[in-house]
Amino acid sequence: MGSTSDLRNGLVIKYNGELHVIIKWEHRTPGNLRAFYQVKMKNLKNGKTIENRFRSGEEIEIIRMETKNYQYLYHDGSGYVFMNNDDFDQVSIPDDIVGDQAQFMKESENVQIMFDGEKPVTVEIPPHVELKVVEAPPGNKGDTATGGTKPVKVETGATVNAPMFISEGDIIKVDTRTSAYLERVKK
Repeated sequence: MGSTSDLRNGLVIKYNGELHVIIKWEHRTPGNLRAFYQVKMKNLKNGKTIENRFRSGEEIEIIRMETKNYQYLYHDGSGYVFMNNDDFDQVSIPDDIVGDQAQFMKESENVQIMFDGEKPVTVEIPPHVELKVVEAPPGNKGDTATGGTKPVKVETGATVNAPMFISEGDIIKVDTRTSAYLERVKK
C-alpha cells in the first residue's frame, strides 16, 4: 500500500478493483478547504480515461508492473505473437488486450508489453509509425496540401484520412493514438 504522496505519471494503481495507469496528477490546496489530488487515469482493461479526486494522505494500492521490450511477429488467428528481444521467448496475446492499435502494427515492429506477474496486461506500440500506402484513389488536378482529405489504405490494412496529394507507394507517418495522418516521409 502507498499513499497519495507516491503518485506520479506512469504509476499503476488498483482503483475500484481494476488496474489504472496515472496519466496526469495535480496536488491542489484551495484556500479554506483541505488539500487533495486531482488524478487523470486510464483503465488498462478497457482504455477509458477517468478523473478522480483523492484526499491528501489517502491510501492507494500500488501495483508493481514489469515492462519488457518485444517484437511483433505475426497474428495466428487466436492472438498476436510477440518475441522477447532479450531471451527470444515467444508469447501469444489475445486480440482484446492488443485492441485497436493492432491496425497499425507491422511485422518486426518493436512494442512494449506490461506484465502483472506473468500475465500480460497491455501492449503499447510507438506513438508514431511509418506505413506504406497500398491503395489510394487518384487525386484530381489542382489538389493541394491544404485541400481536402481522402481515405487511403496502408500496408497493415488500416484506413487513414490523408491529403489529396498522397498516392500509392508513398510512405506516411501516422499517429497511432488518434489514427491521424501526420506527414509524408521522404526516403
